[in-house]
Amino acid sequence: MPDPEQLPIEIAEHQTRSIGEAINLLREEFPELTVSKIRFLEGQGLVEPKRSQSGYRLFTEEDLRRVRYILREQRDHFLPLKVIKSKLTSWERGEEPKPVLDAGPPPEAYFSSTGVSLSVEELSRTSGLKRRQIDDLVAQGVLTPMELPDGRHVYRDEDLAIARAAARLYSLGLEGRHIRALRLAADREIDLLSQLVSPLLRHRNPTNRRRAAEILADGAQAGTQLQQNLVRTRLRRMLET
Repeated sequence: MPDPEQLPIEIAEHQTRSIGEAINLLREEFPELTVSKIRFLEGQGLVEPKRSQSGYRLFTEEDLRRVRYILREQRDHFLPLKVIKSKLTSWERGEEPKPVLDAGPPPEAYFSSTGVSLSVEELSRTSGLKRRQIDDLVAQGVLTPMELPDGRHVYRDEDLAIARAAARLYSLGLEGRHIRALRLAADREIDLLSQLVSPLLRHRNPTNRRRAAEILADGAQAGTQLQQNLVRTRLRRMLET
């Protein structure tokens, strides 16, 4: 038996929509939207549709805009309902809600290391790079081995990630001198980020060091996302022309 709230509403109320009609309008953008979800949002005080004489929910265009806004904030920004409700309150007052910035990764996660230690032979075998290619990347400053007290040189987990990415570029026809250009771009980004934290690092206390780590992790991730999307956008345009 169909839910009575999904049945058509009276013609006299044609300027509003039933809950079923509202869901049908929103489902193209939010295919998993259900009656229960709408009712839950109402129960949380986020939307307050009027009621017909029969007690059915009636959604105005303003109600639909409100629901669409809530669902987008959840989907695109993963915001909790408490934060969304606060933003809606600002919206109702005519205030421009401040955008919620994406949070950067915790420094412990961003700068974590497995402690792996690889010889050049192990790095070659694990990454797929030839020995001469590794030597070339070292010469270009892309790979920087760590020297142990006994004079041996080893590579760490970040070196392995770099080597694997470089192996893909070599397979596409690039050479070490081309990959060096990417390293120089990374150097410029590091110089830029270091300017943000240099005042903090002048005073070596745990609080300042923690804040510097947070800024560097956040800035580095945001910079990577920016660069990836710039490259993706411009390559897509190249293919579209």
